[in-house]
Amino acid sequence: MKKVFFVLALSLGSLTAFAQDADVVEATATEAVAQDDFTEIAASELPEAVTAAVAKNYPTATIDKAYVNEAKQFKLEVSLEDGTSGTLYADENGNWIEM
Repeated sequence: MKKVFFVLALSLGSLTAFAQDADVVEATATEAVAQDDFTEIAASELPEAVTAAVAKNYPTATIDKAYVNEAKQFKLEVSLEDGTSGTLYADENGNWIEM
């Protein structure tokens, strides 16, 4: 009987040796607000290189709105003849850029 209590006490003691306090992790929500410092311009104010790039790569596209930022990057809202629309970004030389 003494051996049973000894084994029981030893097994309970060994179980508590592996007990750990759970780390409390608080969930935080982070909201990222994209700030684009683009100002609207008329489509006629776009550089020739940009309009040529649109005409070459998207021949059925119509430029609905155009925007420019301080780095001379252009944001173009375009619509295609099939009804789809999208946003394109180009530099002043007519090269497409990822944003």
